[in-house]
Amino acid sequence: MNDQQSQSLSHLRHSAAHLLAHAVTHLFPGTLLTIGPDTPEGFFYDFLPARNFKEEDLAIIEQKMYELAAQDIPIEHRQVSKQEARQLFAHNRFKLELIDGISESHVGIAHQGDFIDLCKGGHVPSTGYIKHFKILSISGSYWRADRNNQPLQRIAGTAFATAQELQSFLQAREDALKFDHRRLGRQLDLFSFHEEGVGFPFFHPKGKTVLNLMTNYLRTLLDKAGYKEIATPMMLSDELWKQSGHYQHYKDNMYFSNIEERSYAIKPMNCPGAILIYKERPRSYRELPLALAEFGLVHRFELSGVLHGLFRARAFTIDDGHIFCTADQIEEQVLKAVKMVQEVLVRFGFDDITIGLSTMPDNAMGDKALWDKATQALANALDHAGAKYKINEGDGAFYGPKIEFQIKDSMGRFWQCGTVQLDFFLPENFDLTYVASSGNKERPVMIHRATYGSFERFLAILLEHFKGNLPFWLAPVQIKILTITDAQKTYAQEIKDRLVAHNIRVEIDESSDQISAKIKSAQLEKIPWMLVLGKKEESEKTATIRYLDGKQEFGINIDDLVGRAVKSSQE
Repeated sequence: MNDQQSQSLSHLRHSAAHLLAHAVTHLFPGTLLTIGPDTPEGFFYDFLPARNFKEEDLAIIEQKMYELAAQDIPIEHRQVSKQEARQLFAHNRFKLELIDGISESHVGIAHQGDFIDLCKGGHVPSTGYIKHFKILSISGSYWRADRNNQPLQRIAGTAFATAQELQSFLQAREDALKFDHRRLGRQLDLFSFHEEGVGFPFFHPKGKTVLNLMTNYLRTLLDKAGYKEIATPMMLSDELWKQSGHYQHYKDNMYFSNIEERSYAIKPMNCPGAILIYKERPRSYRELPLALAEFGLVHRFELSGVLHGLFRARAFTIDDGHIFCTADQIEEQVLKAVKMVQEVLVRFGFDDITIGLSTMPDNAMGDKALWDKATQALANALDHAGAKYKINEGDGAFYGPKIEFQIKDSMGRFWQCGTVQLDFFLPENFDLTYVASSGNKERPVMIHRATYGSFERFLAILLEHFKGNLPFWLAPVQIKILTITDAQKTYAQEIKDRLVAHNIRVEIDESSDQISAKIKSAQLEKIPWMLVLGKKEESEKTATIRYLDGKQEFGINIDDLVGRAVKSSQE
């Protein structure tokens, strides 16, 4: 989608938000309007109704929107004085607050028939242009997204230029709901959430197995790349976080504790711990680059309203890499980090990868000259790698610009995974040095590298991308052995022992169910391979392989079976 198409879609969706508000004011007099922007997926409008909306109201509202759209009402936009705007919205305290917050002498007003709204503009010519839309949900919200303010109700929807685009979106949304990682987590017995720890995931044995497989795979790559693995404390003094700058920028999202009259914070990031290890003794240029890896559990306070399973949790593990290097080593180290992230993403089945370079944000530490230097260093590394990338203005972290990797999943959705970040500021804040070949002390550069980012979030993406059908090498149970009668149990154990000896993860269905029920159960568990054993298989020392897609292979001898399983585990 080019910029012009993007703007046209934005105008269409913003107009649809006004159409929604128009319909609501007709159907529910006395409702106060607040704001109604377009969003990347559609639009929403926040209301303060005279009585709360119900789910059954949504179909009525949508029907009214279609009626208003069919009337092809012209949409006009004009500028009026703030005084006139206050008169127009004298009955609506939310609009008056918005008007008071506008610095200009005039404000925008949008008209369509008997409906008016405070608006900056950006609309289609008439309601007749709004033909393909759908109301999707109703939820709670707060005025200005502040939970201390007035509770509101949000109605959200989407709109597209064509019926085909709308239908594709709705099908993708239906698939996303069907294959929601939270639902799959319960179905596959991977993880759970409990009221005793809201926002903190509990990983079951099978879920922990998948996390361990992810860890072991990445640890192998890190070992080959020369990283040294470390572990740092989960709780550290407030003073450390003030020195690093995290306290200033993240204190509202941090957990604190007082111990022996001293204040501590549970770490929201792993970086300061790695820095303390670097500072433990004087460093020589001969030691650089020094690459430290940590699988560090961090905690961040998130409002309960924004928690979303493993996508947005209060505790998660980051596969952090912190590389301390000289200025001359930056490009080489960034290139290595970029290639590692790309290799990992491809290994997990993501071959549609977009790279972005995020630049200096408004809350940045340090001066612009240093930021420009850091940003140019990342750009040079990407250019020399021949990588295509886009500039994300102002999206860098407060301590440095970063390279971000975005992947496209099987349902056409995009996810940001993996970062490589350059940091001149933490080495300055902590007075990090190394002894150069000249004998003088110089300042190292710090590179932050995360491949999965959050293990938990990456697992959620994988579950939805594969729709629960994890690849053979990553499945917590790779093979389920299903016996037709109990007479084959001894043979089943012999096969299991052979496979386990080759590190294949195998279970035997010990139930007394019929074979059809055992197959159905294994399919619900999304086991990649099912081995069906009957009297014939036992007498011939073979097995029937039934795959998750229903395909079967008969008469597979056990040596061949083991060889296939080992090969599939490595693919």
